[in-house]
Amino acid sequence: MKSFLAITLLAIFAATASAFGIATPLQTAPRVNAVQRNGASSMVMRGRVCDLLGKTPNRQARVITFSHKRVKKVQHVNLHWKKYFSDNLKRDVKLRLSTKGMKTVNKYGSIDKAAKKFKLDLKQF
Repeated sequence: MKSFLAITLLAIFAATASAFGIATPLQTAPRVNAVQRNGASSMVMRGRVCDLLGKTPNRQARVITFSHKRVKKVQHVNLHWKKYFSDNLKRDVKLRLSTKGMKTVNKYGSIDKAAKKFKLDLKQF
């Protein structure tokens, strides 16, 4: 009786192993990483950072109410999309600059000189 039970359990185990693919490796299709995307699927979320100066939001700010409660808040950078003509690249570059970054570009006279000063590669914009 014990041998019959053992043979039956062995047969059930062999049947389930072959049915659910335990003994055979899983067949997967090769992945293709070079997928061209366009439109909304190619958009990348960017942080609120000045492209020229690297200014980031101040997350340490607090609001103090009349009753002297302290509430945390974020002071964002005053960012604007701005187009400048690059003489070196012979084309427009569109940057996301803070107002201080715009004043810096005006101070240096051109976007090329300001980018050289702050070691910024304009080819990526």
